[in-house]
Amino acid sequence: MKADPSFARVDLERARRCGRPETILCAGKLPSEVASIAATLRAAGQPVLATRAEQAHFDAVAAEFPDAVWHSRARCITIGRDKSAEGGFAVGVVCAGTADLPVADEAAVVLDFFGRRVDRVADVGVAGLHRLLGEVDRLRACGVLVVVAGMEGTLPSVVAGLVDRPLIAVPTSVGYGANLGGLSALLAMLTSCASRVTVVNIDNGFGAACAADAILRLAEGTSVG
Repeated sequence: MKADPSFARVDLERARRCGRPETILCAGKLPSEVASIAATLRAAGQPVLATRAEQAHFDAVAAEFPDAVWHSRARCITIGRDKSAEGGFAVGVVCAGTADLPVADEAAVVLDFFGRRVDRVADVGVAGLHRLLGEVDRLRACGVLVVVAGMEGTLPSVVAGLVDRPLIAVPTSVGYGANLGGLSALLAMLTSCASRVTVVNIDNGFGAACAADAILRLAEGTSVG
């Protein structure tokens, strides 16, 4: 199966330019189109990462590639993975509540696909601060932190006040009424009084994972260029 130029121009040179292969965003694509793009990447010897996938996308990909893996809560499909970063720094993926796990899972799956070690710390939101305080040593052992939170979006500020590591904050759309689909959490993170907090868009676990990987590649001297 080959990609149809009428709907996709697969960027097979992205790994050379940017350090990682092209990722397939499944939203808006037919299952057959996702499978076609995956086939093009595999034919070029590249691993496959597809995000925002549905079961139908996975079924189409798995029909062509039985080794495809479905990460249902993260809504990701992977075939193979990059092993070049194994043994490097770990990334801490921290989430405030279990309702934030889909976004945290997306970040963790992407990081694992990049070959990163991931240390997951879940359900440590500020409503029970003692839960976070017991995990500080684990967080300090990580190279970069991805902190995921909805509601009022306070957790990244608190973590940044406890741990001296680059921190990427991810607001989620989890919350009631005035949370406004994650806008309140986004604005809270953007106006954080803590230093070292960088913010990605609402529910963007993928973008946070890419940023964390890029920081570590630079620290390890493996970044492109």
